[in-house]
Amino acid sequence: QLIFNDWSGNKRSLFYPDKLGDVTELAPGSPALLKGTKVVKLDPTNQKVTLSTGEVIKYGKCLLAPGGEPKTLPSLEPSDKNPCLSTKVHLFRNISQYQQLSSELNENTKVLVIGGGFVGSELAYAMTRTGAAVYQSFPEGGNMGRVLPKYLSNWTTQQLETAGVHVRPETKVVSTECRDNGVLVQLNTGEELTVDHILVAVGLKPSTELGDTAGLEVHGEMGGYVVNAELEARSNLFVAGDAACFYDPVLGRRRVEHHDHAVVSGKLAGQNMAGAAQPYHHQSMFWSDLGPNVGYEAIGLVDSSLPTVGIWAHKDTSESEIRTDPGSNEKYEQGIVFYMDKNKVVGVLTWNIFGKIPIARQVIAAGEEHQDFGLLAKQFDIYTKH
Repeated sequence: QLIFNDWSGNKRSLFYPDKLGDVTELAPGSPALLKGTKVVKLDPTNQKVTLSTGEVIKYGKCLLAPGGEPKTLPSLEPSDKNPCLSTKVHLFRNISQYQQLSSELNENTKVLVIGGGFVGSELAYAMTRTGAAVYQSFPEGGNMGRVLPKYLSNWTTQQLETAGVHVRPETKVVSTECRDNGVLVQLNTGEELTVDHILVAVGLKPSTELGDTAGLEVHGEMGGYVVNAELEARSNLFVAGDAACFYDPVLGRRRVEHHDHAVVSGKLAGQNMAGAAQPYHHQSMFWSDLGPNVGYEAIGLVDSSLPTVGIWAHKDTSESEIRTDPGSNEKYEQGIVFYMDKNKVVGVLTWNIFGKIPIARQVIAAGEEHQDFGLLAKQFDIYTKH
């Protein structure tokens, strides 16, 4: 059933409950789901869409929520020379692919995970539990190097190595070759790895193909359809989820690829289609777990290029330390990291402290300047064992 525990501890299913009827069985105006076809053309001026069946549907309001496609690397594309890559390379966004792969892994297999972000790091740790030998390659200096401050990224890498992951930071895959005993992968360092499977987690490309002929603006750097604060791209045309590049009244223009954002932006877009005319000011959160010693929740602009202030507490004492760049011997048992723009907090990451996102959301929304971070951290109850 693919059940998981969300950030609040509630059990959820990966499958969306299908409670909508077939479009041919319901009265006009009733919500329905049209299966077996897709939109191939969008005409926002005349408010029409064309289906792959050739049928044209006129709309009053339209919501685009196309999501995105996982990125891959040129060296991983199947070819006449390397046909095995069609079955050995996994983008890991497909449930059936996950189920198939998990049934094949054991202590005699070798896996390479490409990517050091959330998905790549979570996959690398999860794969060690299958008994397989796990390697991980990424160009950053440490796991989640684009999100975590350097010291915390390095410490997280050490934790994954302790768990059994053979981490190869600051590396890139330059070539692959199908062999009888697996896939030969060469890294830019000259190292060669022979593995049975390659898992790719190098990001998402928002699906904006419909905008090519519809005259919709796509953001040149962030990707996604450019929408206003009400998530509207054109009159009566709204966008939600991964494909929405929206204006955040607090943090500026953004595009977010998190579950919480998909849920809340979809709901608000629907409300605005019904006339609510409300701006999207929700600060979406995300969470991740990397084994028994690393669990975190975050919100706002969580970017390692920003200055950070970290407050770290030891679970066995009531002591804490305020550090901007702690030493390598620190035990990061629990604490909080504030991401700063000048003296304002624009992002918050709670480390092994859970359920404090509402407080972080208030801190970011207030937009106040801060000098006493010890006092600010007390709001998050970092001294209580979590």
